[in-house]
Amino acid sequence: MGPVRIILLRHGQSLGNVDELAYCRVPDHTMPLTPLGEREAKEAGDRVKALLQDVPAAVYVSPYTRTRSTLRLLGLGALAERVVAEPRLREQDWGNLQDPVQQEVLKHQRHAFGHFFFRLPNGESGADVDDRVAAFLDGLEARVRAGGHPETSLLVSHGLTIRLLCRRLFGWSVELFESLSNPTTCEDRVLEHDGERWRLDRPFDQWRDSPDGETQG
Repeated sequence: MGPVRIILLRHGQSLGNVDELAYCRVPDHTMPLTPLGEREAKEAGDRVKALLQDVPAAVYVSPYTRTRSTLRLLGLGALAERVVAEPRLREQDWGNLQDPVQQEVLKHQRHAFGHFFFRLPNGESGADVDDRVAAFLDGLEARVRAGGHPETSLLVSHGLTIRLLCRRLFGWSVELFESLSNPTTCEDRVLEHDGERWRLDRPFDQWRDSPDGETQG
């Protein structure tokens, strides 16, 4: 595989980022951006356009409202050569509307058990998300190898999904993944493949050292 780039972008600030109880009354897939999130997305437009360097990209976007709104507000125009709503890039499924009491209990259990393997009742584990992003990456690689696919892809997705996509590409340990922080809203990362290996433009913030000593380098 020759030179390939993947630009990863987290959505702008959503209602769920500022009001966790919103998940008890608003379906996750319809969670809207806040006014700040809309401004973040508009401001990110110039940054993403600069990364694209006037070269059209294939765009894959989580079908959730907050990610699709973020993509629209980027204002990419003709730089978005093709746009695919990709369910495999969605947020981890917490299982329909959440009960406020159970929500708090589950967050404590998940933190103690580990974010990767803990399965949410009626929802997914981090490992499930890891599996679906792996399937997406396999399909993307096949399309690139077949030819006719832009060298650059833009993925508009979610914090945990972005971290797991990188974990899968680089083969990071589960312990390292669980030590990394999500990118902030509308923060980007750029992955480049030089024909031999993938490289990440800058590391994710870490809230602790990985217990197994593994690093992002």
